[in-house]
Amino acid sequence: MRKALALSLLAVFLGGCASDPADRDISGTWINQAAIDTAAKGVPLREALQANGPNLEWDVNTRAGQARYTNGFETVEGKVLGEQSGTWKVEIYGSSGTDLKRDGKQLLQVANDNEPEQAFDRAKDPAPEGAPLGASFERALYSAYLGGGWKIVNGPGEGSTVQFQADGAVQGLPGADRYALCLAGDCASMSGGNDTVWLQLNGQGNPWIFTRKGKELEIFQAVNSAQADEVPSFSPGNRQWTLEKQ
Repeated sequence: MRKALALSLLAVFLGGCASDPADRDISGTWINQAAIDTAAKGVPLREALQANGPNLEWDVNTRAGQARYTNGFETVEGKVLGEQSGTWKVEIYGSSGTDLKRDGKQLLQVANDNEPEQAFDRAKDPAPEGAPLGASFERALYSAYLGGGWKIVNGPGEGSTVQFQADGAVQGLPGADRYALCLAGDCASMSGGNDTVWLQLNGQGNPWIFTRKGKELEIFQAVNSAQADEVPSFSPGNRQWTLEKQ
């Protein structure tokens, strides 16, 4: 009798743990790790983002009833309506809503008429407090896609080692101290499907077109074929650098 009672109480205890609301809570910063992992294999960046996106980062606060996400171009805000059977309803301002739910350690954005299902992981190295939404994704992407040493095998500074930092700083690349990868938006639409990177020195910079194939990174001048009164349209010009990952 006592043994049966103990087993019954244990079952109740374990059942309570399994349904612990904390296991279903989705509060926090979540990034599209699948897109980062795909890019880190050395494929074109836009190809990796399009295959796993379009959204890059979610920031959710269920207690405050707030949720927002970014696709690299715009920030979309919404209201968390509540949770039912493990699914959180989010009302997106100005459009239809979306559903979020936990799947183990991941956050799933449920597929709808506008977007496919997308998976997100908690940011392991969140951006500093006050950073814009998407900064945590960028830090993780920059580390995985361009982290480590790159040797200049052709171009200005040949023989030098270049270091791309997670915070957007770059060391060892002549004429540049900051960089930013184009993820979406105007910079993408103006590049004709090419991957672009913004390189600047002392606050002044220009777009460059790059190609990534495995451990090789080539950076080309971006040639604008548009007229002065037209939207810029960039295509690859002369190759400036060839870098190899060390």
